[in-house]
Amino acid sequence: MKRDFLSVTDFTSEEIRENLELAIEVKKKTKQGECPNVLKGGVGALIFHKASLRTRCSFEVGFRQLGGSAVYITDKEIELGKRESIYDVAKVMSRYFAVICIRTFSHENVAELARHADVPVVNMLTDLLHPCQLMGDMQTILEHKGTIDNLTVTYLGDGNNLTNSWMRMAQRIPMNLRIGTSPETLPSPEILEETRKAGLSQVEIIHDPKKAVKDADVIYTDVWASMGQKDKSSQKAEALKGFQVNSELVSQAKKDAIVMHCLPAERGREITDDVMDSPQSVVFDEAENRLHAQKAVLIKLLG
Repeated sequence: MKRDFLSVTDFTSEEIRENLELAIEVKKKTKQGECPNVLKGGVGALIFHKASLRTRCSFEVGFRQLGGSAVYITDKEIELGKRESIYDVAKVMSRYFAVICIRTFSHENVAELARHADVPVVNMLTDLLHPCQLMGDMQTILEHKGTIDNLTVTYLGDGNNLTNSWMRMAQRIPMNLRIGTSPETLPSPEILEETRKAGLSQVEIIHDPKKAVKDADVIYTDVWASMGQKDKSSQKAEALKGFQVNSELVSQAKKDAIVMHCLPAERGREITDDVMDSPQSVVFDEAENRLHAQKAVLIKLLG
């Protein structure tokens, strides 16, 4: 039976842990020139309706390292539900590709694509969720902290697809998740409710940034206005200006706290240069680990 990866909750807690260990092993083997040849000449579809640096590069390189290749497809070739039905796209692409990966706006469109596809579908990003980023993030935390359990993770900034994905991860891995944001930039109330009902982690919405980062193990941020919301950039900057990750705020966290950013960063806005380039920053480890975490996900889905 084929499986998809649209949300981190598509994996059980045990599967997430196994996949993180696999990602670390694959990273090691890749550096030794021994990356598993799982695709064996197979081809993956990479559908991009949003521009990308890390996602496109990490997936294309990942497919090649796994012994396959990838085809880059834009909205000029596929306008889901417009040029042709999502059902037809799913059925046709299932005849060509070993796996379909998509980065787009509507999460509902991705869910429908997965329902009709006969091959695995991977969510590379939607406006609702960004699960591949979270797998790379958790790998980075495991490498630097030695554990992913019961850490205090503080997310500062806009309540966006990353915030929603962190809440979904808190349904699988126990943590003290603090979301430091303004009353105007809250994350999905539905995902917040389902996370609290899951009862595995403590999740708090905190409007005081210093309280949010107090004794944190991990400080995480993202741009204040995501792609497709740049028209709200000034409005969000005004609401979130107190949540900038700067040295004064980082000093409130644990001394060995790590600082994370999914990138691209707007330096001097949500994060300062001195923090981004500090010894506490693991931003570029995080970017590298997208490659290996995604390969581990592909290995899981392709058996």
